[in-house]
Amino acid sequence: MFARIFNKPRPDYWQKYIGHFKTKHKNEISGRRFVVFDTETTGLDVSKDRILSIGAIAVRNDKIDVGDSLELYLKQELFKAGTVEIHGLLKGGNDDKIPEEEAIVSFLDYIKDSILVAHHVGFDVGMVNAGLTRMGLPKLRNKVLDTGILYKKTGFCMNKEKLYSLDYICDQFKLKKHDRHTASGDSYLTALVFLKIISHLNNSRKMKLSDLFFNSDRRGLL
Repeated sequence: MFARIFNKPRPDYWQKYIGHFKTKHKNEISGRRFVVFDTETTGLDVSKDRILSIGAIAVRNDKIDVGDSLELYLKQELFKAGTVEIHGLLKGGNDDKIPEEEAIVSFLDYIKDSILVAHHVGFDVGMVNAGLTRMGLPKLRNKVLDTGILYKKTGFCMNKEKLYSLDYICDQFKLKKHDRHTASGDSYLTALVFLKIISHLNNSRKMKLSDLFFNSDRRGLL
């Protein structure tokens, strides 16, 4: 019985997703596709809360590609009225809401083998991985980067132990904050922050892709 469970074939969409990782990439930042993303959720407990929306946008060759983006709103039975004040998402809300599984399948199809970027990325990746677990699937295979950690490499921050908020970093880079606490708005802001960080690091020395990562390749949940 257990053999049948563990040897159960994966869905076609998962096979398609992992197939992208067969491609070998050069150790260069230029030309590589980064997907900057954000999730709005019912709360901060990865094991209990649910994703309400996902916003994602691609960055390639030091530019944000607004034509290569994704915005999803999810139907969820779990709902906390208190979080509406933060993200503005109502339970009835958007008519285009889709089931969680459909949203995650769309997200996998969009990200492919791109490097995922988010602010405090462990939470956002953790929420997606929790959804994958509910679908009976493994965790994301993508490499990930955290703008909160990358910011500490720029030399702008005085306290390496401090957790810097997205608002704080935007202020340091003098970026206007539009659509805060929406998944699409936060993903775009994070993309701007990411480009500012990369630009600064490249000015310090010529960066290779591997220079952005630390002691591990940081796949999936940190």
